[in-house]
Amino acid sequence: MVFEERSLKDKLGRPIVLRNARPEDAEDLIRYLKTTSAETPYLIREPEEITMTDTKERQLIQAKIDADRELMLVAFLDGKHVGNCSLMSIAPYKRYKHRCEVAIALYKEYCGCGIGKAMLQIILDVAKKVGYEQAELEVVAENEDAIHLYEKLGFEKYGTFPDNMKFADGSYMDAYWMMKKL
Repeated sequence: MVFEERSLKDKLGRPIVLRNARPEDAEDLIRYLKTTSAETPYLIREPEEITMTDTKERQLIQAKIDADRELMLVAFLDGKHVGNCSLMSIAPYKRYKHRCEVAIALYKEYCGCGIGKAMLQIILDVAKKVGYEQAELEVVAENEDAIHLYEKLGFEKYGTFPDNMKFADGSYMDAYWMMKKL
């Protein structure tokens, strides 16, 4: 879907621009995925598992722009991409039409500045406007900062997925499923 660009300020008063991801952002978004995956154990992929080509990423971005009920929102600070937040349908079935999934990640240095909260608020507002009734997400149980943010925005835990992720050293992390009625 097309999103009208917005400007706001983060907690430090810095100007943030929020807009649709564009096909020309593809290379930067792939680099971002690799970097954020290396910065935290809370994302689902290892950096080497991000093998999306520039062409495929461009197609994915264009599909989001063309979709009626999906959005890939990107945040920029001083022209630098600092994070993104996505709104996705759960499945293309009538019985699931009321449900959406949200996902967010920021470069580590920009976490805690209010950018993620602003992006999520916009995504949730858009979700409601396009007819979703319920927003869902999955979060690693150890990711306390993210859980706190989600709870502040009205999400509630509704299930635990034990041993959701397994790491190379043999350790595991659980995840919570969280949901918010829109």
